[in-house]
Amino acid sequence: MSKIVTFGEIMLRLKSPNNERFFQSPMLEATFGGGEANVAVGLARYGLDAVFVSLIPKNQIGDACIEELRKYGVNTAKIVRKGNRLGIYFLETGANQRPSRVIYDRANSAISEAKTGDLNWNDIFKSATWFHITGITPAISASAAELSLDSVKKAKEMGLTVSCDLNFRNKLWKYGKRAPEVMGELVKYVDVVIGNEEDCQKSLGISLDVDIEGGRLDSDKYKNLTNKVMKKYPNIRKMAITMRESHSANDNGWSAVLNNGKDFFVSKKYEIKNIIDRVGGGDSFASGLIYGLNSYSDDAEALNFAIAASCLKHSIMGDLPLLTVDEVLNLSGGDSSGRVQR
Repeated sequence: MSKIVTFGEIMLRLKSPNNERFFQSPMLEATFGGGEANVAVGLARYGLDAVFVSLIPKNQIGDACIEELRKYGVNTAKIVRKGNRLGIYFLETGANQRPSRVIYDRANSAISEAKTGDLNWNDIFKSATWFHITGITPAISASAAELSLDSVKKAKEMGLTVSCDLNFRNKLWKYGKRAPEVMGELVKYVDVVIGNEEDCQKSLGISLDVDIEGGRLDSDKYKNLTNKVMKKYPNIRKMAITMRESHSANDNGWSAVLNNGKDFFVSKKYEIKNIIDRVGGGDSFASGLIYGLNSYSDDAEALNFAIAASCLKHSIMGDLPLLTVDEVLNLSGGDSSGRVQR
């Protein structure tokens, strides 16, 4: 069975109830989530050996966070208990034409203060086959960026397949370096790249004339974009781009493409209405794609599994993709009726 390691920051998520504004009610709903942790949960739910690596404070909040991961089958044995605080993010869920808002409170979190040597990559990657990281961790701090670069270098040295979800977060790049300076170097060690058109532009400095505010997206332009990226970084073997047609906060068209250097695939497209929670949708796509590439010989099949998984995540509250393989296959096989299963 494939052993997949993910590395990044997991946070406490504090969300206003339903679609309320912040503190419209005097309460916030507390859960946990973070890009790489969400991917680990998705993979564990699909039956793979998923190992999540991070630095988490040794206190009751950290204990609860780790228990949440264990509940879904994630291997937490390589988490280092260190640091003074867990990062927090606040979420106000939008509706119709009002967008969702995220406020970060993650300065001086445990992982932002992590240094080279805090994690033993030789031990962590022993018997692993795949390593997944995102562009979020290198954005947190200079030391986290250095640790991230060390991790992908060691993973390649030890023969792992490396995937990276570019995940540009404008609010995080505040320590003096621009994203392309850091991500441009990190991507040199990546085999499978995941992202969207904004990630390519803001993380890698590669632009494309695509209207992301609405309307029908042209897959041919995404073929040109993936070709551009793969020409600049010839080490990349596969690149997947998600395509979101945002009609409103509740109504999105959702599809993806994948370029493997030889063939270009376009996924099925889903019209997602009455979205419950789109946070973590990209992570669900990433976990679905990693599962698909480890389970199917056909890249088109892997891509359609990933986009179906991500579509279903939009119906689940919270960051975590609480799905099963059968549920995803049911949707990708054509059953989108939502009828009661008896």
